[in-house]
Amino acid sequence: MSSSNNSGSSPQSLNAFIKELNVEEEEIKKGGGERRIKKQHKKGKLTARERINQLIDDKDRFYEIGMWAGYEMYEEEGGCPAGGVVTGVGYVSGRQCVIVANDATVKAGAWFPITAKKNLRAQEIAIENHLPIIYLVDSAGVYLPMQDQIFPDKDHFGRIFRNNAVISAKGIPQIAAIMGSCVAGGAYLPIMSDEALIVDGTGSVFLAGSYLVKAAIGENVDNETLGGATTHTEISGVTDYKMEDDEECLSTVRDLVDKLGPFNTAGFNRKEAKEPGREPVDLLDILPDDRTKPYDMHEILACIIDEDSFTEFKQGYGQTLITGYARIDGWSVGIVANQRNITKTKKGEMQIGGVIYSDSADKAARFVMNCNQKKIPIIFFQDVTGFMIGKRSEHGGIIKDGAKMVNAVANSTVPKITIVVGNSYGAGNYAMCGRAYDPRFMYAWPSARIAVMGGQQAAKVLTQIRVSSLKKRGEEITEEEEQEILKEISERYDQQTDVRYAAARLWVDAIINPIETRERISKAIESANHNPDIEEFKTGVIQV
Repeated sequence: MSSSNNSGSSPQSLNAFIKELNVEEEEIKKGGGERRIKKQHKKGKLTARERINQLIDDKDRFYEIGMWAGYEMYEEEGGCPAGGVVTGVGYVSGRQCVIVANDATVKAGAWFPITAKKNLRAQEIAIENHLPIIYLVDSAGVYLPMQDQIFPDKDHFGRIFRNNAVISAKGIPQIAAIMGSCVAGGAYLPIMSDEALIVDGTGSVFLAGSYLVKAAIGENVDNETLGGATTHTEISGVTDYKMEDDEECLSTVRDLVDKLGPFNTAGFNRKEAKEPGREPVDLLDILPDDRTKPYDMHEILACIIDEDSFTEFKQGYGQTLITGYARIDGWSVGIVANQRNITKTKKGEMQIGGVIYSDSADKAARFVMNCNQKKIPIIFFQDVTGFMIGKRSEHGGIIKDGAKMVNAVANSTVPKITIVVGNSYGAGNYAMCGRAYDPRFMYAWPSARIAVMGGQQAAKVLTQIRVSSLKKRGEEITEEEEQEILKEISERYDQQTDVRYAAARLWVDAIINPIETRERISKAIESANHNPDIEEFKTGVIQV
């Protein structure tokens, strides 16, 4: 894995790293490779990405989720680009929809553990935002060599069909197009959708294929007779529309979405947008390549929010966190952002940028409560090394104040959107609305690093532990050997905190170019606005 711009002593420039990621993303988009793409075309089938491009109004307005899923995770299995499924939010007949398309060029669309996780994330987005969901089905089912990691647990394969039922009960439209294989338990997904289309000659759906039927009950039958388009549209009635080919199928899905009824909205405040006060491209220069250097988060915000729209809350208090109201593309938002400048309190005390102090946590908790009171979505900009430690902080009640902030964020009911700008370490990840705190969408810049602590600190701690263990066993460790241990641990830790490692495991929804941040936030709020059901905000017990 290449060293990113966050790596210690010789940082790579943000521009260079973005170019590197772009090259890798083009490879990911090829799925199983050119040979398998040609094989798909020879069968008269489009690829997953070709299907999505024909389905949506504008391919430049498809906001992909989880492109990096499975990255470098299944090398012994031959890899699983994009987790074997393409997911995202796009516009179909003018309507924002979640789209899930199996990639049959990757192990015939078989489900790896990350495939299930990615499908569940897509359904979660549909549920949280009340967005219609479209399934383009072409899958061989569970990847059997890893069935024990996919099949039985709460967040495994079966949860998909449970979610089908929940989505339907919430009145969220589901449309499934069977455009290839659909077997075994996977057969329930399209049939639990509101409407199911099937492509003649290539689409098939059955609980067991012809080989298993022969082995289990001795019956001789071909797959087309068993579960092809004619069978299910004219005999069983399992599917609703028989389609001649992929193109007609996708066109019909567009027609069905075009005729969906109206939907209620949350009514989030939006006015005519203004361009930011600074050009978004300036973001690439404002953020230091050396991630240990300070910078002013206000300058970052100036490239994203509408010009002259920021009203800062408690500006002179708890200055290592910036809180305030703004507009992004016209949408009213609350902002909670880590300040990376070194600041000075009125008492003349210096505060380290990126660290959350008691006063910062206290301010943020109050601000999050205010946003919930006013029904304003909250945007978190993370570049946090954690909460302040040491005797003075502990005596001052840092744990109590940190718990107050975590409590407010955890119980917040307005939409939360998280952008990981830089560091996302320890409990700072939690307080600043990391994945465990249910952000509607969570994006990372290439400069992002997610870990329990910074790489240098972690490597030193782990080295001390290993050296101490070796010495207890009577082994003598030279300075050179200790440095080798430190180097080996540092390299491993750097790999695990690389943004691609996080994106591969869906800790974030996507790695985005910083220039895209404003657009991504705007579209995320548009998605969230589809769900009118915002629960009453309540907190648990908070120590004061």
